[in-house]
Amino acid sequence: MKIFPAIDIKDRKCVRLVKGDFNNKTEYETSPIDQAGKYKVHGFKNLHIVDLDGALTGETVNLDIIEKIVSKFDLKIEIGGGVRTFESIKKYTDVGVEKVILGSAAIKDKNFLKKACSKFQNKIALGLDSKDGYLSVSGWKENSNQLTLDFLKEVNDYGVSRLIYTDINRDGTKSSPNFEETEKIAEISNCSVVISGGVSSIDDVKKAKGLNKNIEGIIVGKAIYDDDIKLDELAKEIDA
Repeated sequence: MKIFPAIDIKDRKCVRLVKGDFNNKTEYETSPIDQAGKYKVHGFKNLHIVDLDGALTGETVNLDIIEKIVSKFDLKIEIGGGVRTFESIKKYTDVGVEKVILGSAAIKDKNFLKKACSKFQNKIALGLDSKDGYLSVSGWKENSNQLTLDFLKEVNDYGVSRLIYTDINRDGTKSSPNFEETEKIAEISNCSVVISGGVSSIDDVKKAKGLNKNIEGIIVGKAIYDDDIKLDELAKEIDA
């Protein structure tokens, strides 16, 4: 089980949103680079980063921060937030990120997803953000009419190398992830799945380790920042 501590970047600071709402955000004193350093010191190998400025603009706004984190700490980074072009994907892969997460752009244009997987093999992760079983797009401001499971079946053979499943109703709420729905996704997915949204305690992490073998990891965000999960405690759950 890979543990992905999360860093959400907005205005060059670490922030956390509740259910993706930019008006319901908490800013933290620590910088993204310092936060990544903390994770490295505690022995974490993987990192989940969302460029919230990128999500709003469709540009790689914080590329310099991502590059510094990769070069300084040698962490395996998955990065998302407004990645809408092959050029943006290339910018991230060129600075050494492990996976680039495609969300809204891939859902709105399956052909873009298919070409990206072909062009950047083993580098593309698909972010499926779901609310009440239906996909959401555009920073969760739009609900699609498409069932999450149906969409996955349509793109299952495209060559996505990781799937990140977020239940929007849980994200930033610390009300525990939607394990049941994540397992349904993992059962049909051709690639490994990462759980996202709602981790509230170390018990959630331990529970995730006992789920479907196709579940590769879990993202932990707000519970770290709010000190509900201590990094020392979380580090013990990292697979050797």
